[in-house]
Amino acid sequence: MLVTVAEAVLAVLSGSAGQDAALATVVGRTGSAPQALGAKLLLFRDGRMIGTVGGGAIEAQVLDACHEALRDGQCRTLQAHLVRDLAMCCGGSMEVFVEYLQPQARLVLIGGGHVAQALAPIAITVGFRVHVIEDREELLEHPAFQAAQRLAYDVDELDGALDDVCEHDFVVITTRDHARDELALAWFLERPHRYLGMIGSKRKVHAILGRIVNKQQQLGRPLPDLRRIHAPIGLALGGRTPAEIAISVVAELIAERHGGSGSSMNIVEKIMQTLAATGASPQPE
Repeated sequence: MLVTVAEAVLAVLSGSAGQDAALATVVGRTGSAPQALGAKLLLFRDGRMIGTVGGGAIEAQVLDACHEALRDGQCRTLQAHLVRDLAMCCGGSMEVFVEYLQPQARLVLIGGGHVAQALAPIAITVGFRVHVIEDREELLEHPAFQAAQRLAYDVDELDGALDDVCEHDFVVITTRDHARDELALAWFLERPHRYLGMIGSKRKVHAILGRIVNKQQQLGRPLPDLRRIHAPIGLALGGRTPAEIAISVVAELIAERHGGSGSSMNIVEKIMQTLAATGASPQPE
């Protein structure tokens, strides 16, 4: 049972709380405000609340701000003079910072080879919780996976390895052979996820998807939604080493997480076109 705000915040960020939340923190006070600097209140999406920023009218206003943060995912600052603005008997003022908290996205790496070893540290650096699934336990001891959760399972044991896979998960399949990639891909196609990617050449992708479709047809099952798959994985950066491939994959994951296009942000050519057409200095848009 969670008893402190700190424990609850960790549960939200780790994903164990199963929902997002809004955290309010007293960051400024004058006079006889009802709470000290640093006092916190955490509001879960399901309405549960832990902690307090003082009760009364100020807490009601803070809770309204927390609900707004849960609706739009944005942080905000609330300032209130307790007498003038809220008609409270306290003679001071308070400033409260409200931030939106959501679970740190989980990246599941199926396979622990060279690309996964290059990928894991970069993914951790940009904020993913990395889980590595690999049946060769010696690979799980690689230093690249020290900050990841390591699970010694083969691809035909995914039911035991991932009983909590959900629509927020990012999945990258990089096993040591095509048969394992195919098994893993078919397994995840029947389950929720945010991103599902598989490494390989275009020929490999055609072959594996063809076999998956044929098997489904032979069994008389509906065809899986292949649009959910990213294969080959990564943005077209032109790199070929494991580190370069890892960077291209993480770039694609970031684009998926934030809704980016993955295209170049270079505007110099557009500026040059404006100069050539008008002779005038370009103005910021």
